[in-house]
Parts: sequence; C-alpha cells; structure tokens
Amino acid sequence: MELKNLLLEVKNRIATVTVNRPAAMNAMTPETLEELQRTVAEIDGNDEIRAAVITGAGAKAFIAGADISLMRDMTSTQARELALKAHGIFAAIERSSKPFIAAVNGYALGGGCELSMACDIRIASDNAKFGQPEINIGILPGFGGSQRLPRLVGKGRALEMILTGDMVDAAEALRIGLVNRVVPQDELLSEAHKVAAKIASKGRVATRLCKEAVVNGLEMDLARACAYEAELFGYSFATADQKEGMSAFLEKRAPVFQDR
Repeated sequence: MELKNLLLEVKNRIATVTVNRPAAMNAMTPETLEELQRTVAEIDGNDEIRAAVITGAGAKAFIAGADISLMRDMTSTQARELALKAHGIFAAIERSSKPFIAAVNGYALGGGCELSMACDIRIASDNAKFGQPEINIGILPGFGGSQRLPRLVGKGRALEMILTGDMVDAAEALRIGLVNRVVPQDELLSEAHKVAAKIASKGRVATRLCKEAVVNGLEMDLARACAYEAELFGYSFATADQKEGMSAFLEKRAPVFQDR
C-alpha cells in the first residue's frame, strides 16, 4: 500500500501509524484522510495485527489541526463532505475489532484532538497540548469534537474548550480525563507499545467483545446496555479461549489462547 503522508509499520502484532508531515506540523489534508481510511481498513482486516498505535512524526506535533490553506476556499458542500469523510474514518477506528492507542506528542489541535478522541486509549507526552480552536477561525469542530469531547470530559469543560478555543496542557488533560496517562516525551512510544503489547497478549475474541461492549453500550440506555453485555458475556462462554483461560487460571499457568 503506497502512502505519502503516513508511515505504517507492523511489528510484533502491533501496527504503528505515523502521520508524516513534520514540516507542516502534521496538519491534516484530504489526502491524509484518504490514506488514513485505507490504513484503518488494512489494520482492521489483518488478523496478524492485534493493536494499533497512532502518532505524529517529530516532537512538536501529533496533528496540529487541518491544513487551513486547503480549507479556506471550500464551499459549504465541500466542507460538509470533508466532515462526513472524517466522521466515517473515526467511526471505523471506534468500530474496529482492534484497539487503537493515540500516542500524542506535542500539539493535538482541531482534527488532531478529534482523531485522538476517536482512539480507545490516549497516552500523552509531557509536552502535549490539546485544543479545539476552530472558533478562532469562525467555524466549529467538524470531525466529531463537539460530540466526543463532552462525552469524555463533561459538558461544561468541553464547552469551555470549544467556546474559548483555549488549549489545555498534558497535566490538565489528565486531570479532566481527556488522556489516560502522561509520560516523558522520550518514553511516549515505548509506553504506547508497552500498553499495545499487553493488549496483544490477550485473546483476540475477548478483546473484540470487550471493545464492542464498551463502545456500543455507551450509545444505549443502561438497561439495554446491560442486556447487551449479558449477551456478549454468554457468547464468550461458547469460545475455546474461555475454556483455555479458565483452565489455565485453575492450573496456575499462563493461558495459550487460540483466538476462537
């Protein structure tokens, strides 16, 4: 798969996707979105991949927003189509059976912040900064920021970030629940890969069911979500991995999952 704006490396069952436009602070372009769409589909369809890490090239930026020079003269229809394109890609990340980890180095603004929020886990370097500054250029978040941010940090904090356009640093992002953990810049990728490797060591079926339970259940009322969880829980007892996992626990040995 030929990529110009992204790098894709698969090693030890972990895919690492790097947005590779450091001279432009990894600003997101329509071409980058096209490549990301293909890359997410490739990762989701590859049974050898168990988890994915998304990061940005260089130490300055994860993704410092969209490329405004390419957006300035868009028509209303073109802008809506761009937003729908991003929504589809970010939804594919959420729906993927593979957990995605955002390793956020430096600025994660606009579409960069929105991409990180579509990932399942966010790990930030201590120099990371997050923001939805679209209001400063006369628009609103268009890649899911107005919806995912309040779901993660609450309505009040989300509206403050969106309406002021102010950034929050890594420590504040951790405090409000926007990221899972903060690590020194030079430990970011190793920490993200450490988490990915731990996830990759689990059974693939249980990993998929856990992600489905959380992601799909959040869109339901509590009663329906619990019923949905019970269905998935029951299904997990029809798998070979359940038999192996419980037998290994009782026999005090490491399980050897068969992913079925």
